[in-house]
Amino acid sequence: MINIKHLLKVTSVWTSIVYVICYAEVAMYPPIRMMTMRYAMHADVNFVSGYFGLGYFISGLIIWNVIALLAVWFFAWLFNTIKQ
Repeated sequence: MINIKHLLKVTSVWTSIVYVICYAEVAMYPPIRMMTMRYAMHADVNFVSGYFGLGYFISGLIIWNVIALLAVWFFAWLFNTIKQ
């Protein structure tokens, strides 16, 4: 049985840390976006994005936390309901 409350707290902290690190990396070295798309995603996508600011940071942090929490909650729910 997975402790869902604890798992969701850990997921939120982990997602927030990774998001802050990624946001800071893109702010310090913008070409990292294109390098990630090209070398990690194997896609040559050209896009220009200059959306940096406190509002974008906070909204992105909220969106990514909601997505991660829903995914982990669904995993824990399935894990706890499916019998071995």
